[in-house]
Amino acid sequence: MRKRWVVAMMTLIALAACQRDTADQDVVELSGKIFVFNYRVARATYLVTLRRLAPLPEGGVAEASFEDPRGGPSLTVEQKLFPAMEKIVLESPAIHCVKKGKPYSVTIRLLDQKGDELQMIKTTIASNVDQVVLPAKPLSLGPAYDRNPEVFRPDGSTDFSPESCPE
Repeated sequence: MRKRWVVAMMTLIALAACQRDTADQDVVELSGKIFVFNYRVARATYLVTLRRLAPLPEGGVAEASFEDPRGGPSLTVEQKLFPAMEKIVLESPAIHCVKKGKPYSVTIRLLDQKGDELQMIKTTIASNVDQVVLPAKPLSLGPAYDRNPEVFRPDGSTDFSPESCPE
């Protein structure tokens, strides 16, 4: 009888030692961060992906603030969270004047349904090209990818000039 009691106590102690403190556990981890340059629509954006590590709260949100390369206030987006999500994708609104090699700051906050912060991630993203690789105007228009007449002119000439940015 005493032997069973000792074994039971040892098992309980071992199980208690294996428990993790969920308050210190990250909910997500950063799994990707890039600039996306879409030539067809002449648009650049930040794109950040997060991988779920722990259950996501029902009714929570992921909030991302992206540094505006032109200066001024940060560009902020929100993504609703659902418990079944394995991956969270956060994309900024269109950005302008990205410079090669310059680190731009990004802050991501995960909030529960009450607005309490569960986790904060701060990172930077640097592009390997300047935004001058994009034309100032979309190359195509509409769902049929019609050529943009402002770029592909009727006289056969083209205008691929980039957006102008202050130095």
